[in-house]
Order: sequence, then C-alpha cells, then structure tokens
Amino acid sequence: MDLLKNFGQYWFVTITPYGRDIEPNVPDKHRLIEDFKTLSGHVGVDSIGWRYDPVFLSEKYTMEYHLHAFRQIAESLKGYTKTVVISFIDLYPKVRKNFPETREVLQTDRLKLGKEMIKIAAECDMTVKPCAEGNELAEYGADCSGCMKIRDYEKAIGKRLIAPKKKGARAECACYLSCDIGAYNTCLHLCKYCYANDVPAVIHAQNRLHDPSSPFLIGNYMEGDRIHEVPQESWIDMQESLFSAENMRRSICKV
Repeated sequence: MDLLKNFGQYWFVTITPYGRDIEPNVPDKHRLIEDFKTLSGHVGVDSIGWRYDPVFLSEKYTMEYHLHAFRQIAESLKGYTKTVVISFIDLYPKVRKNFPETREVLQTDRLKLGKEMIKIAAECDMTVKPCAEGNELAEYGADCSGCMKIRDYEKAIGKRLIAPKKKGARAECACYLSCDIGAYNTCLHLCKYCYANDVPAVIHAQNRLHDPSSPFLIGNYMEGDRIHEVPQESWIDMQESLFSAENMRRSICKV
C-alpha cells in the first residue's frame, strides 16, 4: 500500500453470501471482511465501497437468506464504508453456459429485496447504489445516479476535478470513465455466475501462460505486437477554491 499512497484511489471489494457450490475458490468470507476493514484503514471510508452482487435467487439462496446475509455483512462493515453496490444477475452467454439452472430475478422480487436492503444499509450508515439497474429503486432511497461519479472521485481524493465529459462503457452504466483491466478467461475463482470466464479447462490453460516477470497479466510480448503509449494527464483543479477547507477555517477564526 505504501507504493500506492501517492495515487488517488477508490476500491470496490465484492463480498457475497454464496458458498463453494457457487464460488469454488473464493477465500473465506470472514477473512474478506477483515481484509476489507484493513484496506479501509489504509485508504479511508470515502475511498472504498462494498459490492454485494450479482444477486440471484434459488431454492438455497432465497430472499430470506439474502436479507439475513446482507445484514450480517453490513453490520460487520459498519463504519468502514459508506457505499454498497448491488445488482441482479445478468444472463450473459458465458453465464448461461456455466450456470444453466439460474434465472433472471423478477421485478417484484428485485423491488422487495432492494427495498429491504436499502433499509438495512441505512441502519449501517451506507447508501445503496444499484449497478445498471435503472431507477426502479430510487423511490425507496437508493442512489441510482451511478456507482462512480465525479463527486465520488473528488470525495475520495479530497480535491476538485475539472474533467472532460465522457460516457461509461455500457449504455446502462452511468459511471464516469469506467474501463476494464485484465483479461477474460483467467480468474481461478471459477464463480458460476461470472460473465468473463469460459469453461474451467480454458481458464486453467490460460493461467498456465501467466508470467510474473511480464508486464502483461497473461503471456508476454509476441512478434508483431504494437505498443501504444497512452497520454496521462491530471484533471485536478490546481487553483485553490475560495471555499476550500483551509480558507473556511481562516474565515471562521477571523469572525
């Protein structure tokens, strides 16, 4: 973390209620909760969010199960984050292949679950932000404006940004400047609901190409590769605001 301390950061950490029947290789959830708390201590509560997604319903993972688990995790994370992102399962092609028994969550169930989750989150000083779920939960108190907006970046780094207007990666996504890093078909967690992974044999074959000394996640430079330099620029407003915290403090002292 010392190597990252000079960078503006915002972390999302996914903690779900599912067992190894759904998430075969995900670490123990109690350990994840403790790791979340440690990370929050490093970056601060305004720079970390909890993701509870994707949500699906089954004979085992019922609505009652979800609400009980959601409350347990939320109470454990109280004071360590102010944000929880939820979304309901999307049946992408790889999800249909690896998790054929799952179904979409009906709107009546989404509203009932969402409404109760919003109440529980509020009791734990958190705001629910639905991910690409439209505005159907807004009337119950959810923030449906996007998981990561300019104001979230500004709050996380404590500085004002002057950023260009750019859209999210998906039409349903209201977040600002989202992009994926990494590579498909590489994660060994093998979660059944994952939209990025193919069948396990493909993932294991890809994983064998991992090279810790390579600048790539998987493999290394190949003949014919072209390297594109991406210009980096800061959008931090370097001019001190008239109403900055320091100026406000000085004004109050003079009064």
